[in-house]
Amino acid sequence: MSITKESELTGMKKVSEAVGTTLKLMRKYTKPGMTTKELDSYGKMLLQSFGARPAPKITYNFPGWTCISVNNEIAHGIPSSNTWLSEGDLINIDVSAELNGFWADNGSSFVLGTDVNRHQPLVDTSRRILLDTIQNIKGGVKIADIGHFIEMHSRASGFKVIKNLAGHGIGRKLHEAPEDILNYREKRNKQRFRKNSVVAIETFISTKSNYAIESNDGWTLVGNKGGFVAQHEHTILITDNKPVILTAANGIWD
Repeated sequence: MSITKESELTGMKKVSEAVGTTLKLMRKYTKPGMTTKELDSYGKMLLQSFGARPAPKITYNFPGWTCISVNNEIAHGIPSSNTWLSEGDLINIDVSAELNGFWADNGSSFVLGTDVNRHQPLVDTSRRILLDTIQNIKGGVKIADIGHFIEMHSRASGFKVIKNLAGHGIGRKLHEAPEDILNYREKRNKQRFRKNSVVAIETFISTKSNYAIESNDGWTLVGNKGGFVAQHEHTILITDNKPVILTAANGIWD
């Protein structure tokens, strides 16, 4: 969406605060020995305390309030009472919601407890690339150039990108134009970021795979070549200078 009046900015700030705070508190709440269903139930309680509704559930009838992906899962992991979390797991939590007609989205990958499986370099790279990427976005910048930036910095760190997952416009619904803010350069894409528009920017940094494929449950995405993927995401407002990070409450750079 494009922000055209103060009330719209206020609405976006409120829903972004809700999803950002929920993500931050869910990360802190996560412990070895709990199930992803327990973690999702905590996220449900947090979102309800803001009066927010779960975007994946109301948009796609997703079977959970949040998406929780573990280890080899890339995204859209279904919260389950049969998935137990362990020390060193690579976990991704993606929280998106609607509040008073406004929508926001954010996500974070992190290592649970001690990094016994050596996932931290992947997580750190994803987090750093998102920070550097956002600092390079302003009105008039080509979307394809931002994709190129993400891929080149990923390669320089010894990783790959997932090519069929992308950031997107957001605001009045979960996914809006532009719908393909990819992690690599799509030369045919001539679109540019527009001042005062709201987008969700996300990284998908991978150890082996370059495409996400759907698993048998019809939701969870895994890599076409295995390995692991770290994702980080912020909802931002584009300006003529540095973007306004609306979901800064998630603290993923703290």
